[in-house]
Amino acid sequence: MDIEELRRQIDELDRQLVALISERARCAQQIGQLKRATSLPVYEPNRERVIYENVRAANQGPLPDIELTHIYERIIDVMRALQRDELASGKSATAEGQGVKDSARESRRTGMEP
Repeated sequence: MDIEELRRQIDELDRQLVALISERARCAQQIGQLKRATSLPVYEPNRERVIYENVRAANQGPLPDIELTHIYERIIDVMRALQRDELASGKSATAEGQGVKDSARESRRTGMEP
């Protein structure tokens, strides 16, 4: 294989990685929704430990375990931020919903539109 073929292969692998990371992010968002509904914390160190163990067990090289773990640390940081955003958007939606209810209640009380 020449360098251009290898680069095309890397480009295709990058597209696949982006699709997989996006799919993982969608799952993380759904988990964030479930955590919001059940009041679970975003940070779960035991779960993260399991993820790192799974990554190391699946690693067949050529990256050393520590380097692959560093990559996953960053991925998990980003996914955790997505979950925090999900929790925050749920709080915002709840607050906005309360604001709409308060505004409607005030409109009924005063007979005036907000």
